[in-house]
Amino acid sequence: MNKTTSSLAAILLVFLFEATSFAKQPSPAPEGTFSFVVLPDTQAYVSKDKAIYFESEVNWILDNRKSQRIKFVSHVGDIVGTYESDAHWKVARKNMLRLLGQVPFGFSVGNHDMQSSGDSRKFQKAFPASLFADSPWYGGQIKNNANSFQLISVNGMKFLVLHLECNAPDDVLKWADSVLEKHADRRAMITTHMYLGPRDQPRKARDYYDAPKGRMRWAKMHGKKGNTPQQLWEKCFSKHKNVFLICCGDQSRTQTMHRTVQGNHGNRVHECLSDYRGGYLRIYRFEPNKNRISVMTYSPFQKKLCDGTSIVADAARHHFLLDYKMGK
Repeated sequence: MNKTTSSLAAILLVFLFEATSFAKQPSPAPEGTFSFVVLPDTQAYVSKDKAIYFESEVNWILDNRKSQRIKFVSHVGDIVGTYESDAHWKVARKNMLRLLGQVPFGFSVGNHDMQSSGDSRKFQKAFPASLFADSPWYGGQIKNNANSFQLISVNGMKFLVLHLECNAPDDVLKWADSVLEKHADRRAMITTHMYLGPRDQPRKARDYYDAPKGRMRWAKMHGKKGNTPQQLWEKCFSKHKNVFLICCGDQSRTQTMHRTVQGNHGNRVHECLSDYRGGYLRIYRFEPNKNRISVMTYSPFQKKLCDGTSIVADAARHHFLLDYKMGK
């Protein structure tokens, strides 16, 4: 984080923690702004004793969709803890489908949501494409919703939100290219599960915390066909000038990370990781008149904005600003 960005983050933190109530609730979204909510990995919230965290996140979205002007919800994947557990899928389905008909949403299929070969039939059974057939914002899919895209318009701006499975192989990237090209007139956000974290595959436990981090150069799923995050960028994401935001999860021992890079066409792309416990979700508040996105991390269960964690103590890494031209 450079000095200017750090100063902007500090200003944002002062605003957040002074303008909210003593419970540290996110302030209401002003007129002219709107929000996307990103749900980090919910794998720890699908057991019977932890489902209250999942319920709290969805409750908050539904209760605050007007005051926060929530226009989209994206899940970064690892929806469940154990692929084979029907009980986990039942909890995930029960909670996520409460959003249907209320706010547009989509999923990235994480490594816990599929087998190592890339077989994600249990995800497809829980969240098949047929569920969304009557939703006007549902753009299309392949592999029965394991990869999907959504089309929404907000305040005169047209968005494409593309959800790709973990370590998407080349045939999926070919499809993703076609979607991004067909909708080149739309502002494109991509959610995929594994993207930022330890650059090289950890050899010991502490490497997940301490090794150099960035866009990852190793893969978990699909065997030799699986593309690393670096390959996803090189083969697909970097080639499309409408891409402005990439969201991911997967790395709870990194927890939060963001950086800004440049695509092949000179477009600025914000890459953002969020993988929390404690019921934290991410709010991306778009502020067109200021040409920025204010990013906040909030736990509906704890009823507080994140002021630091045991892994990342600096609150400025949980709340930050992203420059993004939307207005004049």
